[in-house]
Amino acid sequence: MFELHHLSAQEQIDWLRRGEITPTELVTHYLDRIERHSGLGAFVTVTPEAALARAASVESLSRASILWGLPLADKDLERRVGVRTTFGSRLFEHFVPEESDEGVRARDAGGAISLGTTNSPEFGLSSYTENRVAAAAVTPYDVSRGAGGSSGGAAVAVAAGLLPVAPGSDGGGSIRIPAAATGLVGLKPSRGRIPSGAGFLSLAGLVTTGPLARTVADAALLLDALVEGDYPYATAAPAWDGGAYLNAAVRGEGRFEIGVMTTSPWDSTYEIAIAPEAREALELAQTHLAAIGHGLQPMALEPDDSYGPHFRTIWQAGAASIPAEGAQLEMLEPLTRWLVERGRELSARELGEALEALTLFERSVIRQFSRVDAVLTPALALTPRPLGWYDSEDAERNFEQQCQYTPFTSFVNVAGLPAITLPVHETADGLPMGVQLIGRPGGEHTLLAIGAQLQRRLRWQERHPPQW
Repeated sequence: MFELHHLSAQEQIDWLRRGEITPTELVTHYLDRIERHSGLGAFVTVTPEAALARAASVESLSRASILWGLPLADKDLERRVGVRTTFGSRLFEHFVPEESDEGVRARDAGGAISLGTTNSPEFGLSSYTENRVAAAAVTPYDVSRGAGGSSGGAAVAVAAGLLPVAPGSDGGGSIRIPAAATGLVGLKPSRGRIPSGAGFLSLAGLVTTGPLARTVADAALLLDALVEGDYPYATAAPAWDGGAYLNAAVRGEGRFEIGVMTTSPWDSTYEIAIAPEAREALELAQTHLAAIGHGLQPMALEPDDSYGPHFRTIWQAGAASIPAEGAQLEMLEPLTRWLVERGRELSARELGEALEALTLFERSVIRQFSRVDAVLTPALALTPRPLGWYDSEDAERNFEQQCQYTPFTSFVNVAGLPAITLPVHETADGLPMGVQLIGRPGGEHTLLAIGAQLQRRLRWQERHPPQW
């Protein structure tokens, strides 16, 4: 039986603009689904009354607004005035902001309707979404396994049809990891494409906002909306001169030279093993890319023993400013507390050395990747992890496990490059497995074009979890 969430985000906006459905009808549909599937851990706070009031009010706004009438949600790391924002932490379990963050305001200006806040790990610091203020976010393809993080709730919501698309944030893979674990397209834009607000993880320019979607075109649609936000300072990267990113995703044109890589900067720090399922996804993508006519060549990053220790220093330094003092530290999860305490022990010299080393690493990666148009890697090294797999008490081991699960994501943030996760494969057990494409600086349009070509052949938008 047909239901409204079976439409793509593009189609839902078309129906809204033609008057075939109203914003109130669409919001009501999604609120009903959120209530029905609350056990997936997608949402922390749901705001039905505010959403319905907003749906009624957008009728007076121009239907030309890029997101007019489309239901979205705020990641639980973003502040919206009057809406509980926990940052995934008991420390802020009852916090209600008095002002909204700029990304929230930008989406509102685009005509979107927020239904609440999507689940995130504590302060967005981990690659899994199992915090102490909400139920764990699980992949709807197997509810015994986690949805990844830190945009885990957003990914679950889109994959299970609780939202048409969703914004996430990515400081070390936090869009791409949950997208891969839930069978979605997840796009991390280039550094500066969407100005990121101030915050503890903005250190070294790691964090950016980006879309999670079921199709490449829907991801491009939300990217266009995010880029169009009214940011009152000049740190945004220049726009692509080909027009809207949706154009690149719809056309899906071009033949490119693509490097294929299975090494990662974490190889010299931890034991990294790529699961057979991840290799199957990579091989499948290569087969179809070659059939399309792209050139493929093997690549490997030059060994760099300094990456792992210096990235860890930056992650710890970023966490050091989390507002927890004295007895409040006891309220933090062991991983967060370890990061905070280690970060506060760092000297200015250690931080400066790490920042300098990662800047040199950024330049090295861009130089190494400059001979190709994009680089293909596994999205994840392992299948989606079972709930409780991460060590909940040994923070050092926990951090190592995260790197072993997601060795291909964080270095892209350090290099400031765009990257997209594509859900190309499904295992024999029905688990989604994806690949990652990394682009040149400002090369989102190339990633969207290649992604669209693969989607036409593999038709992953027709795969859905049982809750669909």
